[in-house]
Amino acid sequence: MGTLKSPAEAKNWLRANGISISDFARQHDLDPATTYQVLSGVKKGYRGKAHKAAVALGIKADPICTQ
Repeated sequence: MGTLKSPAEAKNWLRANGISISDFARQHDLDPATTYQVLSGVKKGYRGKAHKAAVALGIKADPICTQ
């Protein structure tokens, strides 16, 4: 498992790789609005769509891989 990112680091990674937040969300079957909210810190990714977005962005560890 790689190191986890902060929301700011995840946003910088997207920017450095030329990936828009909307494109990332579509590629990972995520809700774009929720993805924006996770990256801005409005949603912490505790459950549901926000959790899925946080795992895809590398902000939270994938619970399946940590078991």
